[in-house]
Amino acid sequence: MSITRDKARGQFVFEFDRWIGGSRIRARKRLPRTWTSAQADEYDRKTSAKLYAQANGVGGGHHLIEEAVAHYLKERIPKLETGMNVARELALIAHFYTGRPLSALPDVCKALRLKSMSVPKKDGDKPRPLSDATVRLRIRYLTAACRWAWKHHGFGEADPAAKVTVPEVKNERYFYIDRAEMLRIARATKNRNARMALRIGFYSGMRLAEILRAIPQGDRWHLGKTKNGDPRIVPIHPRAAVCARNLQKVAKITVQKNVKAACKAVGMPWLHFHDIRHSTASEMVNAGVDLYTVGAVLGHKDPRSTARYAHLSTDRQADAIAKVGQISPTTKLRRVA
Repeated sequence: MSITRDKARGQFVFEFDRWIGGSRIRARKRLPRTWTSAQADEYDRKTSAKLYAQANGVGGGHHLIEEAVAHYLKERIPKLETGMNVARELALIAHFYTGRPLSALPDVCKALRLKSMSVPKKDGDKPRPLSDATVRLRIRYLTAACRWAWKHHGFGEADPAAKVTVPEVKNERYFYIDRAEMLRIARATKNRNARMALRIGFYSGMRLAEILRAIPQGDRWHLGKTKNGDPRIVPIHPRAAVCARNLQKVAKITVQKNVKAACKAVGMPWLHFHDIRHSTASEMVNAGVDLYTVGAVLGHKDPRSTARYAHLSTDRQADAIAKVGQISPTTKLRRVA
């Protein structure tokens, strides 16, 4: 601790005196009289980290990760559709990076992988390790914040996330339903709007949030900015046209609860509303639609998001392999000639 108490003046004093890398680093500052011990400790942690980083000459080390996060929250988060979720996730892991220099980002992310636990839902419950997907997401948010500060505010000379590793996540989805199963769930869904949202989801591939805000115009759904930040237009399937005209405003949670209850009623408790979107992709792939077009329909910005459905096209792959070595009709004609 570099904090002492000046009883005569009634205030805390920060005094730093260390030998670091062969050099003596000294700093002293009287803190405001109104500061509590917690504020003084926080100041000690941040300032000591800065002094250590500066003394070690680490590029970008004089900046703190929390400073990078603050810039990201102020400048980038308001422009993201999922900004509130990102801010919440960064707040949940703040104890990992508070007081740590930007140069320590790889170590912070490593600690996240090893020590991340879920928050107990009830008193007495034990915290459980988070899934690799959740840990990966939080690391991605944190590295995005640090990269933002690096690119836009000169935090360091090199990408601070270059040496960060994230857990591998297998994101192939195996929960798919066909049209007949979708209709069974729809008939079991008691809420009319939830039932229409389900049908629209199956015939469009839109996310639930997109369905609830999409504006039907002619034979197209018009959406504003989607999850990836781009505007999107989705054709209206003829079998969903009536639902498109009659869907009323309904809370997202209402749709989710009613569809979930219907799924349980028909013996598919493992199915979530978002799996309907994956079922749309399954229908298209099995019908011979190429993955590029599937990604365009679903609004994927990154081709890797569509690649999760590659395993569905095994029949088409088998047909392609079977054609290897076959003699084409044109070649036969040439030989005969």
